[in-house]
Amino acid sequence: MNGNLLCTTTHEVAGKRVVKTIGLVRGNTIRARHIGHDFMAGLKNMVGGEISDYTKMIAESREEALDRMVAQAEANGANAVVGVRFATSEMMEHAAELLAYGTAVILEDI
Repeated sequence: MNGNLLCTTTHEVAGKRVVKTIGLVRGNTIRARHIGHDFMAGLKNMVGGEISDYTKMIAESREEALDRMVAQAEANGANAVVGVRFATSEMMEHAAELLAYGTAVILEDI
């Protein structure tokens, strides 16, 4: 993700003010799970513990969705995205979407 564009879950940023609201920006990715990983995850579920393959997949998906959201914000001239949220939805039995969204704005120092 580009280090020049601020992303925050809050709608206000200390020491800054919103001088222009650009609008909704979003980025998403859809990932399919591997049947072999599902089998191993099922076994892991029986004994408990973290399913590290899925943890890694979700972390990568989150970063990809954020990168796409930031790219859309930058393309629209924003220098920040406020109110950032994530949503997930199952697309089919072995595939899920991860969506990052927020409001693209231009911030200036107070």
